[in-house]
Amino acid sequence: MTSVKAALLSFVMLSAIVLCGFGTYAGDAANNHNAVDGYGVTAALR
Repeated sequence: MTSVKAALLSFVMLSAIVLCGFGTYAGDAANNHNAVDGYGVTAALR
């Protein structure tokens, strides 16, 4: 695998992770759920 292919694959994978995380957060916010981060700390939305 060339370095260009590796860089493109890394960029695509990181973009997918960010988009999935944003989609999960937006879905929870739209349904009036509290947003929960990875450390178990919740942000009170009300």
